[in-house]
Parts: sequence; structure tokens; C-alpha cells
Amino acid sequence: MHEALTRLIRDVPDFPKPGIVFKDITPLLADPGGLSLAVELMANPWRDQRPDLVIGAESRGFIFGTAAAQALSCGFVPVRKPGKLPGATTSVRYELEYGTDELQIHTDAIRPGQKVLLVDDLIATGGTAKAACELVTKLGGEVLGLTVLIELEGLGGRARLDPVGVESLIRY
Repeated sequence: MHEALTRLIRDVPDFPKPGIVFKDITPLLADPGGLSLAVELMANPWRDQRPDLVIGAESRGFIFGTAAAQALSCGFVPVRKPGKLPGATTSVRYELEYGTDELQIHTDAIRPGQKVLLVDDLIATGGTAKAACELVTKLGGEVLGLTVLIELEGLGGRARLDPVGVESLIRY
């Protein structure tokens, strides 16, 4: 089943810089059957856990996150870069290979005890996902796990998130 999805992901060599092979998901997003299959497979492992909310980090986390939230009959909460959310926010700074970054969430986005599923298109080093987990915990939510379309296994993101469970459809 995952082979059908893999065929819809295009390799773009030397993007965004020389030596990197970018996994372009836009052909998958444009294919109605591929998109539907990806969302269902990303949501299925979490159905019995009945999440209250799905969290997606900008920007591709919004695409899969809102679709997964609909498939799971729960709400969606965006996690954004600083200055993008209009209300009161809380933030987490996190380390990147080349510096730091920051993510924000509305302070009233999660009620204590709510079960939250993180959704994104890809996990690489796990920095964004780990920061999103910290935001959920900061607001009193319970992180159920992370579901992604693609996992770049050699970059150690899964280990960085331990003990949070990671479900991935395609691994490179």
C-alpha cells in the first residue's frame, strides 16, 4: 500500500542546497487517491486512543493535521512561528543544526488533560516535533504520539522524541 504513496513523492536533488535530496510531496497532495490514502493511514493507528486534538506545525503540518483531525473527528490546533498567532501565546525555543528557532501556540488552545496527537509531513532530526511536544505539555495536555508521512531514519528524530511514539508511513 505504501508503494502507491512512494511513487507520488518526487526527489529534487540539490534543494534547498547542494547535496540535499528534497522529498517533494506536492504530487501526492495533488492526487486525490494518494492524499486520501495517506491521511487514512496516518490516522488509523490513533483511532482507538481517541485524541481530543490534533496539532500541526506550519506549514505542511497544517495540511495533514487538519485532514487527520477530520478523519479522527477531533479539533485541530496550529503551531506557528513567532508573530503569526493573534491571541496570547506561549512559546518554546529549540536548537537547530545552524542556530535556534521558536514555535508558539495560543495559551488557551489545550485544556489540561486533553489527549493530543501531533501530525506532520516529515520527521528528520525531530526538533520541531520535540518543541511541539513541549508546548502541549506546558499547557497540560497529554501527548499521544506523532504521526508522519515520511521519516528520514538516519537523522535520529525518533530517538530524540523517546518516549513519545512515532508512526511513519514511508521511511528513507
